[in-house]
Amino acid sequence: MPQDHFSTIDSVTSPSRDWFDIAPSDSADLGFVPKAIYVGTGGDLVVSSARTNTEVTFRNIPSGAILDIRPAAVRQTGTTATDLVGLI
Repeated sequence: MPQDHFSTIDSVTSPSRDWFDIAPSDSADLGFVPKAIYVGTGGDLVVSSARTNTEVTFRNIPSGAILDIRPAAVRQTGTTATDLVGLI
């Protein structure tokens, strides 16, 4: 495994060092609040705020976009974007 001289430095603005697949759900929150979300296949994305639980729809996200948002949940109803990856 390569040495990582920055392994002890991590903040919300640092590059992601791990990731997880996101399965949208109308009832479950994400396991982690991500630093950002990668959208593999574009569409709409319905998310719930980690701070206020307010839901909003991001419309017409292009494929390959990285959204610098930190949601608590990605909702299934209304979400048409797929291949979502949480960056942490």
